[in-house]
Amino acid sequence: MKVSLIGLTGIPLGKHKVKDARLDQADKLVEAKKKIYAQVDVVGEDEALTSDAIVVPPDGRLDLILQDLEMVETRLGRTPPEPEKVVLDKIKACLEGEQVISAAGLTPEEAQTVGAHAFYTSRAVVVAEAADVAQFDEFLVRVVEAAGYITFLTVGGPENRGWLIRKGATAPEAGGAIHTDIQKGFIRAEIIGFADFLAAGGETQAKHANKLRLETKTYVMQDYDLTNFRFSK
Repeated sequence: MKVSLIGLTGIPLGKHKVKDARLDQADKLVEAKKKIYAQVDVVGEDEALTSDAIVVPPDGRLDLILQDLEMVETRLGRTPPEPEKVVLDKIKACLEGEQVISAAGLTPEEAQTVGAHAFYTSRAVVVAEAADVAQFDEFLVRVVEAAGYITFLTVGGPENRGWLIRKGATAPEAGGAIHTDIQKGFIRAEIIGFADFLAAGGETQAKHANKLRLETKTYVMQDYDLTNFRFSK
């Protein structure tokens, strides 16, 4: 996942940990040699249009909306084909209401119709206050959620670790985030919901309470599922 910074200073570019407190909770309940947070790539403004989310200061959100509105009006002024015009009019109404394009409720077909246009606000735009900048890695938890990503956990042994995947990803796709061999050879996923894990007081206790589920390749991953993959090599 890639996060672009526009108009923010004092935050180094590069890899950043997503310091989700839930991993800290899991690490206290399951012994492992390491605790490894999920990571995102933090990039500059030059990569904004290829990022999953954009982070701006409080006055930056409106600036991006106005830039996109200007682009929409320019395109409408060139008499686009009717299907494109319909979608652009929908986007224009959204932007004029000071809403980002990602909140316009475009269907996949509508998004494809205007896919050739490089709009800033077609992705998540998250406002960072001064306190967020000071605690940026913790703030990234909110950015990840806004961008449509979730995290699943693998615990015990070498590491307790969080892994980022797109919301809606299936269990095999989640396995592919660890290694392509897991996705290719997927057999099943052993899942413990995070709430069940906490309530039981740990992984072993959750298993004893019959909270472990065996899920097939159609299972849609939930945020902070504790997961163990079974796969053929």
